[in-house]
Amino acid sequence: MYPETLVVPIEAELTEVGFRALKTAQEVTEHFTSCEGTTLLVINSMCGCAGPDARLGVIQALEASQNKPQHLVTIFAGVDAEAMVQAQEYIKPYLLSSPAIALISNGSVVHFIERHQIKGQPADVIATALGAALAQYCKHI
Repeated sequence: MYPETLVVPIEAELTEVGFRALKTAQEVTEHFTSCEGTTLLVINSMCGCAGPDARLGVIQALEASQNKPQHLVTIFAGVDAEAMVQAQEYIKPYLLSSPAIALISNGSVVHFIERHQIKGQPADVIATALGAALAQYCKHI
């Protein structure tokens, strides 16, 4: 477990822009079995070489896009272990990595950005890739 003093501000980067933090396996199951439409799932990370750009890229993509998912959720890798294990069931055939970004539409992963696609990329490149997926798979709301 990471110290709460480190986790809280990093998690807040996403929750302050509308993401709901899923902390338990039950919360993950409830979300994915009851929510229709599109969900943007961000696997948050302490990783200094990929986490900050992933978070900023997601935020930039959402700010720039007219097409938004109906649901924004996040799980913090290395903190919400139970939720991470359960999330694997909903992102198959992809494997969880941290950070990672999944766009899920009606129970199926339609776009997935893995850690190796995030690490070393500036936030604007991540935002552009995610923005294209939002335009393709999300309704204008």
